[in-house]
Formats: sequence, C-alpha cells, structure tokens
Amino acid sequence: MIGALRLFVGLFVVQSIAYAVLSLYARRARRRKLEERWDEKGKTGSKDAFVERGLRAYDRSFRRKLILGVYIVPWAAIAAVIYVVNYL
Repeated sequence: MIGALRLFVGLFVVQSIAYAVLSLYARRARRRKLEERWDEKGKTGSKDAFVERGLRAYDRSFRRKLILGVYIVPWAAIAAVIYVVNYL
C-alpha cells in the first residue's frame, strides 16, 4: 500500500511539473503568434493591449483547458489497467 502511495504522489508531482511547463510554453507560443499577427497586419494602436486582449481570450478558451489532460489521461489509463487486470 505504501508503494502505491509513493507511486501516486510521484506521479502527481511529475504531472504538476509537466502541467506548469506545458502551460507556460502554450502561453508563450500564443503571445508570439499574437505579436506576429500584429506585425503582419500592420495594425494601429497599442500592441500590448492587443496582445493582452488575445491572451485573456486564450485563458478562457477550450484549448487552454485541454492542457488539464496531463492530469486526467494518466489516471484514466491506470484505472483502465487496474480494471482489466482484475476483472477481465
């Protein structure tokens, strides 16, 4: 039982690190794309305001929420393996 607890805690720590890295990378990539879009369209006004509006929209997007799959997918896979091994 202690071994399983250590495994689950270790998995959660690794997932948290992966989530943080993916989240930061995705936000940085979105910022870069917004800045490139601003430059290629030749828009007028504040570039920073445009980027901030785009990032707020990104924070509410479904794409951003998909990163939470880092937590869900491994636990679902573990549950599936446990079910298959024990009941099938």
